[in-house]
Amino acid sequence: MKYCVLIIDGASGWPLPERGGKTCLELASTPNLNTMAQEGTLGLISTVPQGMEASSACAIMSILGYDPKLYYRGRAAIEAKSMGIAIGNGEVVFRCNLVAVRNGQMWSYSSGRISTDEAHQLICALNNKLGSDKVRFYPGVSYRHLLKLYGREDTLLTTCTPPHDIPGKPVSKYLPCGQGSDILRELILGSEAVLERHPVNIARRTRGDIPATMLWPFWGSGQIPEVPPFKQAYGLRAAATSAVDVVRGLARMMGMEVLKIAGVKDGLDNDFGGQAAGALAALNEYDLVVIHIEAPDEAAHAGSIDDKVEAIGRIDSEVLSRLRAYQGDDLRVLVMPDHATPIKSQTHTGEPVPFLLWGGGFTTHNAKRFTEVEAESTGLFIEEGYNIMGRLVG
Repeated sequence: MKYCVLIIDGASGWPLPERGGKTCLELASTPNLNTMAQEGTLGLISTVPQGMEASSACAIMSILGYDPKLYYRGRAAIEAKSMGIAIGNGEVVFRCNLVAVRNGQMWSYSSGRISTDEAHQLICALNNKLGSDKVRFYPGVSYRHLLKLYGREDTLLTTCTPPHDIPGKPVSKYLPCGQGSDILRELILGSEAVLERHPVNIARRTRGDIPATMLWPFWGSGQIPEVPPFKQAYGLRAAATSAVDVVRGLARMMGMEVLKIAGVKDGLDNDFGGQAAGALAALNEYDLVVIHIEAPDEAAHAGSIDDKVEAIGRIDSEVLSRLRAYQGDDLRVLVMPDHATPIKSQTHTGEPVPFLLWGGGFTTHNAKRFTEVEAESTGLFIEEGYNIMGRLVG
């Protein structure tokens, strides 16, 4: 038996009044997913324990079979694991976005999804001007980067707000506050002067692109706990593919191989079919593969109904079609979002999301489609999300 976990990041959401009260899952063309829902086990699952942040790191930890209440200590440290950045005694790390602020309001949490090459030039400039033996910036992918601080463990008590939570809102109300916030505020304000006249931003403005006007730290973390390797916990050799560091970091925490597949990106420019084909080819060597696709979440953060619907439809036609046609050993599949990312909120929410178990041994609940309403109608609810892995491989 082989296994595949397909995580459709942020695909779940709320009814859209402007689209007849349908959600993006209901609006998307998903014939493959709907057939699988009719053949398999559909239900609702809670991936975010009560009182914990509705982040992908927390939710995907649940999906992969690990209880966040035991093992989750913050997202930035997980991303550091992916990037090979060690966190020593007395050190803390923060995720920091390159953001765009206009007229004092959060204009873009991603600086218009700035390219990785441009972002690296900006992070280098920030290191040169603001870095020291106690402050260091590490470039990541597109707008996502890391900040490491030495000797400022008090910043772990600082209240920070993710920039994607405050689209169009005055940033002055959401600057870091509380214990340890002084250095984070200094870096935010200092970044404006560095970025303002940087050649990358001058070129972006000339082209009509959104510039990166500010660095925004959040999701602070200390060292992460050791977790039982996936092979030890579930008896399976596992591998994962994703465009984002948080999923690659989780995979490395759990001793999974991180697959290198060309064309894997975080938006609609992702090679959906290539990512699926590469993951399924890896089943020749591994027992289980995780396919994480970021595109629906990115579209929802940007408030684009059409892009989110398109992303879901392409996952159906280019990924799920390949899973259904897999010709190797018997295949069991888990398909689900990690969390909801409603268009209205443009950020993550922690309510239960649909899940689908498909393949040998799973019974049908007479569902017709993979949607939030259909999943709720089955009456099947899993309260502790980390138990889903046991259902898939048990």
